[in-house]
Formats: sequence, structure tokens, C-alpha cells
Amino acid sequence: MRIINYFFGKPSTSFSNLLRTLLILFCATGVGEESQTNSGQKVSFYSQIKPIFQRECIGCHQPAKKKGDYVMTDFVSLLQGGESDENAIIPGNAPKSLLLEVISPIDGEAEMPPDGDALSQFEIELIAKWINEGAKDDSPANSKISFSTENPPIYNGQPAITSLKFSPDGQQIAVAGYHEILLISAKTGEIQKRLIGESPRIQSIAWSPDGSKIAMAGGSPGRAGEIQVWDISKSKLLLSHFSTYDTLMGVSWSPDGTKVAFGGTDNVVRAISVPKGEEILYQGSHDDWPLDTTFSTDGDYVISVGRDMTAKLTHLDTQRFIDNITSITPGALKGGINSVMAHPKGEFIIFGGADGTPKIYRYQRKTKREIGDDANQILVLPNQPGRIFGVDSNAEGTIVASVSSYKGDGFLSVSKVTSNLTPPEDIRKILVTPTHRRNGDQKNKLAAYFKNNASVIYKKEFPGTPLFSVSLDPNENKVAASGKGGIVTIVDLDTSKIVQEHEIIPEISEVAQVKNKEEYSASKNWILP
Repeated sequence: MRIINYFFGKPSTSFSNLLRTLLILFCATGVGEESQTNSGQKVSFYSQIKPIFQRECIGCHQPAKKKGDYVMTDFVSLLQGGESDENAIIPGNAPKSLLLEVISPIDGEAEMPPDGDALSQFEIELIAKWINEGAKDDSPANSKISFSTENPPIYNGQPAITSLKFSPDGQQIAVAGYHEILLISAKTGEIQKRLIGESPRIQSIAWSPDGSKIAMAGGSPGRAGEIQVWDISKSKLLLSHFSTYDTLMGVSWSPDGTKVAFGGTDNVVRAISVPKGEEILYQGSHDDWPLDTTFSTDGDYVISVGRDMTAKLTHLDTQRFIDNITSITPGALKGGINSVMAHPKGEFIIFGGADGTPKIYRYQRKTKREIGDDANQILVLPNQPGRIFGVDSNAEGTIVASVSSYKGDGFLSVSKVTSNLTPPEDIRKILVTPTHRRNGDQKNKLAAYFKNNASVIYKKEFPGTPLFSVSLDPNENKVAASGKGGIVTIVDLDTSKIVQEHEIIPEISEVAQVKNKEEYSASKNWILP
């Protein structure tokens, strides 16, 4: 049985095979006046071919998801193919390589990838030329390490934890590691599961609303971005969706658990369906990287924040950019916004960024815009040192936690919110007044209102340990924070005491027994700082 038959369950007709062979020969010989592969320079697998495979193929053909028993992340397996007796790639002979057959389109459609557009003619031509040149692997030695459940990563030290989240039932904490999401017991810190995927960098993680799945945004810096969705009970990779040529950020779930949104370094906010991975939102209104996303509580909108110092509202079904939620007045926001979440009780968001001040905004404008106003602002919480990298709230929205970093130190701040998020008329009038027109009395009155409705109930400094992520226990009055030190600190807010501190990775010998340890130890660049 041929690889293509196994993958897609439909044999090619003789006529289609003839056309496909002719097309492969056309690509392999570089026919065409503007062929870009006839320059005399050999095609590089590492810099030219592998990025194509990462973007289009590896989502279904990696150790965590072996469709057709074909793994494309290991070079030997890439050549051999899957369950078929025939090799996928025959070095020096592109026309007889099954891989070329399945990626070459007939009437605009190819058998691989099964979803989405076929590879471009230039990409197919490039792959064909690489095969004809001998299908050599020119990857650097330290880039050939491949991890899986049977071959997990090892650590020379504690990783920087870029994201952590309590599960909806409060029993587990998901922690971002290297090539993996670690699920630890919220009570003991014991590692319960290791969800090991293709991407070395994990930027953000999010539990599905029902706690059955977890999503990850990350990738390989400068090469490929990836969204992963895991089935927790089965430790199974449900979806691996590659997008762009850099890491992805700020993953979030829709309230019904059928979609995830995320941002990319191409300044685009996207949303895809789960588990099919179909793109359902493409929003390019940001002027810089969108660093985080959240869905509105009704699921109709996606709110995104980023380095361009804005929070933006987008209607999901129509993919229409609606409005800048924050003020568009130059200087109104001091720097970018790093983290956002939907307020659990209505049409509000909580966010934090470079100015070190968590804020609550309404995301639907109620008044006519006037240049310079900040009418969507509802509440400003107490400031903390440095840049805020993470915010979270309890289920009632009455407790807001945030973490920041400044000059190598970390800061955890937890505030109590007493406002019902409906400012009185006198305060509302000040908010809709352009900031440059507010007099001293108005500014003082607004500041007093904010102070009376949000107060710090806990704060802690972590000397020498920048903090990047924070999460509130949904069932108990506890908060977890972590960052560069690789230690998850859990604080009981009722007693203001640290009740647990967990080193996510203990001793190397206790983490995993890995084959070829000498090979891994010789490669230093894969270890998180």
C-alpha cells in the first residue's frame, strides 16, 4: 500500500499519476524562465526545506502525532516514510519519491497537505531540487535533538517559566517548560504529566473552560510558530497548527471551548477552530506584536493587546475590527500591554503592561468618541514596580493579581476590587472628558475614586527573580506566581503566607532517563536560561 493511500484513503488514477509525474519532472528540472532554484547554489535542508515541512507537515507528522506512522521531525524517518514499504524520499531521484507525488497538485489540489492550499510551485520545485541533489541534511548538530514521551528533555537547571495556570478544578497547575507542558499537583508539586511537543519555546498556555484540554502558543524562534491543543486525560496531542515564521503568543479559549485565539510577530491576531485548525479570524489592525488575547464572555468578540500600546476589539464572526478600547491619544498609555483577560462579570477586560498599573476597561464604547478621552476606563488599580507580565482574577472579579519585573527583581501584587464597575455620574463625566482638558480637581477626584475602590491586600518582592506569570486558584483564596527561577510559589491570601514552593524540575537524574546523554550534554543552546 502506498503512503498516499494510507494517509488519505483514495488511490490516484493512472491519468492523475501521469500528470503528477510530468509535474514532478517539470519541477525537478527547473523548467521556467524565472526558476529561482537554478542559481547553481545547492538547496539547504535546514534553512530552506525544513521551514516548509515545519509549516505544512509537522503538525500531523511528529512523535506526538504520527499520522500514517510517518514522522518528519527525524531525518531518517523523513526519508523512510510511514507504513508503506516504499521510501518517502529517494535521494537523487525526485520523480520516484512518494513525498513529491503527494505534494504535487493536480487541478490545483494536492493530496498533502490534506487541508488548506497546496504548496506553491516554487516550494515544490525547491523540494524536488533538494532531493535530486541527494537530499542531504545540513542541519547543525545541536538542532537535531528530537524529544518525545520516550525521549523527554533534560535540564541543566531550572527553566524560566513563562506561563502557568491553575486548572478549572484547582487540582493541577500547568507550567511551561522546554518542549513541554508540565502538569503538577497543586497540593504537592509532584509532576503528574509531561506533554512533550515539537516546539522548544512555550510562550503561553491556557486550559479549556471545562478543563479537558490545554492549549499552547509558542514555536521555534525565527523559524516557525505553533499552536498545540492537548487532550489531558489521554495525554494526546489533538491539534498541532503551524503559522508564521516565528513564535506565537497569547493563546486563549472561547467560552464554548471550540476555538483558540493567538497573536503573532507579523502583527496579526488569528483564531482557529478546535480540533480541525481551520482559520476563522485574521485581524491585522495592530501596528506591532499582539502579545495576548482573550475572548469576550459571550464569545462574540476577541480582544487583543500588544506592543503598539493598544487594546483592540474585533468581532469574531465578521472578522471586523471594531474599535480601539484604550485611548488613542499619544502618551495616554506608557508603553505596550503584555497581558489581558476578560473580566468574569461582564463587558470588561483586565490588563497590565509597561506602566506597571493594572487597569479595568469596558470593551464596548457607550459614548461618542472624542479625541483625547478615555471613556472606556473603569478602574485603575495600585501601581507596582516595573512592567506587568501577567494578570489574573478570581471568578467574581473581586480579586486581581499581577506580576511584574524591574531591574532583575520580581513583584507580586494582589488587589481587592470593591467597585461594581459602574462609576457614578460625576466620575463618568471626568472619564469622558479628554485627558488634556481635565483640571486639577478632576484629576484628584478621579485618583481618589480609584484608590477607594481598589486596594492592595498582598504584595511580595522576589529579589533576583523576575516574575512572568500569575494564576489564582479558582476554588481557594490562593495565588501562584513564577518566573525566571523555575520555582512556583503559592501564597494563601487568607493568611498572607507562602504555603508551597515547588521546583518544577528537581535533579536531572530524577527527571528522565534519556538515551545518548552525552549528545544532549554537548548541546548547550537548547537549555533554557
